[in-house]
Amino acid sequence: MSSFSAAPAPKQIAGTALLGVSAAHLLNDVMQNAVPAVFPMFQQSMKLSFTEIGWIGFTLNLTASVLQPLIGAYTDRKPTPSMLPLGMAFTLLGMAGLALAPNLSMLILSAAFIGIGSSVLHPESSRVAHVAGGKGRGLAQSVFQVGGNAGQALAPLLVAYVVTPRGQSAFLWFMLLAAAGIVIQSYVARWYKAKLQSMPAERKSTTPVVRTARSTGFIWFVVGVLVVLLFSKFVYLAGMTGYYAFYFMERYGLPLDRAQTTLFALQFAGMAGTLLGGPLADRIGRKQVIWFSILGTAPFSLLLPYVGPTGAFLLCLAVGGILMSGFSVIIVYAQEMLPGRVGMIAGLFFGLSFGLAGLGSVALGWLTDQTGVAFTIRLCSYLPLLGILAFLLPKDRKLMQG
Repeated sequence: MSSFSAAPAPKQIAGTALLGVSAAHLLNDVMQNAVPAVFPMFQQSMKLSFTEIGWIGFTLNLTASVLQPLIGAYTDRKPTPSMLPLGMAFTLLGMAGLALAPNLSMLILSAAFIGIGSSVLHPESSRVAHVAGGKGRGLAQSVFQVGGNAGQALAPLLVAYVVTPRGQSAFLWFMLLAAAGIVIQSYVARWYKAKLQSMPAERKSTTPVVRTARSTGFIWFVVGVLVVLLFSKFVYLAGMTGYYAFYFMERYGLPLDRAQTTLFALQFAGMAGTLLGGPLADRIGRKQVIWFSILGTAPFSLLLPYVGPTGAFLLCLAVGGILMSGFSVIIVYAQEMLPGRVGMIAGLFFGLSFGLAGLGSVALGWLTDQTGVAFTIRLCSYLPLLGILAFLLPKDRKLMQG
């Protein structure tokens, strides 16, 4: 556990800071998830192939992943409150680029700015949640993560009812969201900086020195299992957020706004699942929630490609609620395995989530060009079966020994 969490702080002020980073996470993920939500619009207006669409998703997720572990490791050694508003400033530039992009190259550059903004925002924001949460780390991480899930849920709706009717230039309105995020993160940064200055001894001890009896092999085994679980989760989500709208319109002959409403159901239920997953893991154990969040999704994901529009809406509720309940738990599980590396673990796992989604986006785009969107969606439906590997994870008690 980070040495910061032991420091005394007024609970109300800490709670406000926690809600602040959660709200910023919401705004960040609204803007980040608006990009794949407008893939159909850009495909039509710029005559893009599915592979080119995949490269936009790849750039977004790669830039949102590569920097995160490095930033997290740096802030473990030197906490940097200024990272909080800086991330939103990059995203603001990305929104302006999307609004004005005349071609694929500019879309890719804009996606890169948005990804960099996300990469800068997540590690230090997650650390603030860890600091503010005290002993309720699972709940605090869930509150932070549920902001992101709320943003993911709202993105398709904003695209359907704001961007689609007005066209590409509507992204200029999203710059107001980025500006609001800069204001919120600036407030949180002031609280965080004051807290660090009030604890000079603890601030000096942030260089991670982890003394543990666990072997390197044990640590790599656990991390390897977690990476496979993240792969199943985020490649499946890349297929849903990037390509399910195409499948929905093709299969049911319904317009884009109906498809986006179904994706909203997926993300909205994920928000509820995330909020419940952390405190549930605090009560019954991390491992139990992790395996259920992946494997428990499989019956619903396997059925989803074969039902009607109403059934798809209901199944997306089930898939979102179960699948997204485990991500914050995975982060806390890994942080408890390597105490003292809060930022690095957060950066690593947020980075992996975006990186895997980016690679998945390119691969699925290529596959869709070769085989059709129906095959891609049906293939993705099998990915949650990899959740069975969660049974290989050590129990929480064993994890915290050493």
